[in-house]
Amino acid sequence: MNTHEIYITRCLQIAKNGLGYTRPNPMVGAVITHNNIIIGEGYTSAYGGNHAEVNAINSVKDQSLLKEATLYVTLEPCSHYGNTPPCSDLIIHHNIPNIVIGCMDDNPKVAGRGIKKLLEAGRQVKIGVLEAECKMHHKRFFTFHNKKRPYIILKWAETSDGFIAPQQRDEKKPVWITNTLSRQLVHKWRAEEQAILVGTQTVLQDNPSLTVRDWTGQHPTRIVLDKNAVLDQSYHVFNTQSETLILKETTAKAICDALYTHNITSVIIEGGAKTLQRFIDENLWDEARVFVGSIQFNSGIKAPRLEGEIDSVTRLESDTLTTYQPLNNNKQTR
Repeated sequence: MNTHEIYITRCLQIAKNGLGYTRPNPMVGAVITHNNIIIGEGYTSAYGGNHAEVNAINSVKDQSLLKEATLYVTLEPCSHYGNTPPCSDLIIHHNIPNIVIGCMDDNPKVAGRGIKKLLEAGRQVKIGVLEAECKMHHKRFFTFHNKKRPYIILKWAETSDGFIAPQQRDEKKPVWITNTLSRQLVHKWRAEEQAILVGTQTVLQDNPSLTVRDWTGQHPTRIVLDKNAVLDQSYHVFNTQSETLILKETTAKAICDALYTHNITSVIIEGGAKTLQRFIDENLWDEARVFVGSIQFNSGIKAPRLEGEIDSVTRLESDTLTTYQPLNNNKQTR
């Protein structure tokens, strides 16, 4: 690993501190070095706050060193006015001579303009250091701008005999398949993504809150599919803990289009089985996270059927968590 890669790796490490808070902005990391010594670091503040480059520059105690420094950043510095001024202008203002960028910004408002500004100001710019890693880190951001839809995570729990829910239930509340450790992990995931989506039947049968209770973080926006307007305000999804958006769209593509117009960059699809299968059948998903618990129902609602490449398998005490990615060349089926 060369020097540039070492510092971009550090940028990626600190950028993760913004996970769940910067949305819908990307979680960028920035590092400033002088004579191969880090003199400043920063990551994107919560939405509406400073960008990573601003926080990194502000953290440098001796600002006179900036004119001899190198700034490393995971994503091309912005060149337009939003909630904050352009970061490329700030870099130029502080006379930072060298800029190393992980990957370019596909946002049409930037798309090379930040780099062009820096070059026209006489700065040395290197692009594409650990580019694949930076693009993976910014997967939500790139999916939103390139595919015009949110980054989609499918998530469900099924019994060891392949059921996602019992056919009948006595109360309007979840029937737990997984253990408390797995359920806490799900709440962590909710805090990391911008939205969570369920269908009408999930609300009618489980009456879920869809909030972050067993983890610290922001509640996701709740997306509820209710084509026929059968849900009333008595259900938990309509409480004041988080914003709730009702959609009447019936296809996964139409749902994605609606979420894009609402500036939703990432969403967890939590159920039910028909809603999950809809996204699978239309091939509109980026990750699947499937828990298998130790209990059996013997009968009930069958779990979704998915074809994907296994990414990882993790044991969580009595549960098994398998993550999948969409099929590429090697076909694996569950």
